[in-house]
Amino acid sequence: MNLCIDIGNSRIKIGLFLDKKLVEQCVWHDWTVDRIVEFGKQHGAQKVLFSSVIQPDPPFERCLRDNFHTLELTTETTLPFENHYTTPKTLGKDRLAAVAGAQALFPNENNLVIDCGTCIKYDLITADGVYLGGNIAPGAIMRLQAMHHFTARLPEVTMAMPEFFIGNSTTTALQNGALRGACLEITGFIGLFEHQYPPLNVVLTGGDALFFEPYLALSKGATVPDLTLYGLNHILIFNT
Repeated sequence: MNLCIDIGNSRIKIGLFLDKKLVEQCVWHDWTVDRIVEFGKQHGAQKVLFSSVIQPDPPFERCLRDNFHTLELTTETTLPFENHYTTPKTLGKDRLAAVAGAQALFPNENNLVIDCGTCIKYDLITADGVYLGGNIAPGAIMRLQAMHHFTARLPEVTMAMPEFFIGNSTTTALQNGALRGACLEITGFIGLFEHQYPPLNVVLTGGDALFFEPYLALSKGATVPDLTLYGLNHILIFNT
């Protein structure tokens, strides 16, 4: 069994894999390394890959290494694809894990990963296994908050899509501009990528993916909430 750990600023996501199959996943806001070790041992985990946006302290890593065959996802980790990003040390590990997940689930395809989270990230991996990079734009909540924060009178509105594309109130005007505007941006980028790399498979992920999905007319694609966990497992298998 493989144990994949995605450590964020306030929570961790854990995926337990039997070969390439995700058999259990959980999200913890309150966690310790002892709890991780206990979970892994209870489920027969032998290999661990962790990725962290914070710098784990040495006791954390030592405890994992004392109990499992442990790898950390870093800029030096060997990847199952060619990385053509020109500044790899500034490339987010979440982006690496996401494209690895797309490669694992949709092999031999041109995959555009669209991560709809705090930022909306677009990342392309080709059918022959080359990661070319992508783009980063403000996410839905960031767009709504920015218009309130940087103006004197515009309110901060809820994240809801109006029924009609012309706003008939300040609230719906802001929602259309931020949210429907994001949909048009996403659709536009899909068109640009698809023109250069047809046929294109679009993989949506991230916390807001299910919100945006109904408003995107995807001819070929899927929504995969746990894409980064699949990617971490793909990288772990490749390295072991």
